Amino acid sequence: MSEHGRADRPPYRVIQWATGSVGREALRAILMHPRLALAGVLVHSKAKHGQDAGELCGMPATGILATRDADAIVACDADCVVYAPRRADLDEVCALLRSGKNVVCTPFLFHRRPHADAETRKIEEACRDGKRSVHGTGIHPGFAGMVLPLALSGMSRTIEHVRIEERADWTLYDSPRITFDNMRFGHPPEQATLDANPFARFNAELFEQQVWMLSDVLGAGVDEVRIVQELSVAPESRDVRAGRLEAGTVSGQRYRWFGLRDGASRIEIEALWTLGGFYPEDWPKPRDGWTVSIEGDPSFRTHFMSLASLGRRQATIDDHVQAASVATAMQAVNSIPALCEAEPGWRSSLELGLPRTGIGFVDAKADSPAD
Repeated sequence: MSEHGRADRPPYRVIQWATGSVGREALRAILMHPRLALAGVLVHSKAKHGQDAGELCGMPATGILATRDADAIVACDADCVVYAPRRADLDEVCALLRSGKNVVCTPFLFHRRPHADAETRKIEEACRDGKRSVHGTGIHPGFAGMVLPLALSGMSRTIEHVRIEERADWTLYDSPRITFDNMRFGHPPEQATLDANPFARFNAELFEQQVWMLSDVLGAGVDEVRIVQELSVAPESRDVRAGRLEAGTVSGQRYRWFGLRDGASRIEIEALWTLGGFYPEDWPKPRDGWTVSIEGDPSFRTHFMSLASLGRRQATIDDHVQAASVATAMQAVNSIPALCEAEPGWRSSLELGLPRTGIGFVDAKADSPAD
């Protein structure tokens, strides 16, 4: 086994890049993880600059102070960076790779396109220069559309069609910037189309990467990915957590990604995102959360959702909303040992294998199998 694969090796030194809703949860996990040691923290706001890392995530003081100096973070000695900003920057990731650090990303880089484009060549060149690896993961894109379908496929003899559905109500999400500025809920429909909204195009590309990955792994032979967008508007004005949703503005967004072979659908991903409690009658009505269906011999369907607790009554709505950020962060943090062990390059979920918890039962002994 390589040095990175030994449980008794020194802890991997990890940098947390950005401490928003996902980054804060990743930082907390890094401090709790028995095989990781915090090396540095990059923040974007002046208010967070100079704060102790522990203070940023509700943990005891660490002696490591957050900084806004990206150059200092790039120069910092570390094995891996958890890259979790709200706005991804390919140049930042390439700089980190060239500096000799592995990078696990939550906002992008889930899988390469079938034909190398400029982004793919840039990433692969940075990986070669730094002799390090990059991996994109999260809850969706990530686990729901990549890891879970592959796990189910292990029980398949043959597959005819794969379908992943996500249904989410954004009403209680408290970020005005993401809800209104990026997603363009609350805007006139013509401002929220794929043609008009750069963030929508960026987001659509991420889900498209999942289709290509599933096709590559499952042998679907997809030769085209087609994206269909449908928008609905609010019939009346309503206050939501992130602000005010006005009548006649976008309150529903439906996206479908079709992985086609010779014009026939083999893989489909559907996202149904709504705001304000309005839901079009003619849209499908899967359960909230994520549903994965595989039609084949035999056929399977599984559904899951993330919650703060399944039985703890004192868990609040905010706790349940934040649970998705915890799940996203943990997919990244739990991938660090495998990523550090991997050969240099752009690594997908298939290549790294199934991540498992590195913390496990909080009252477990140090020699627990989770270590």
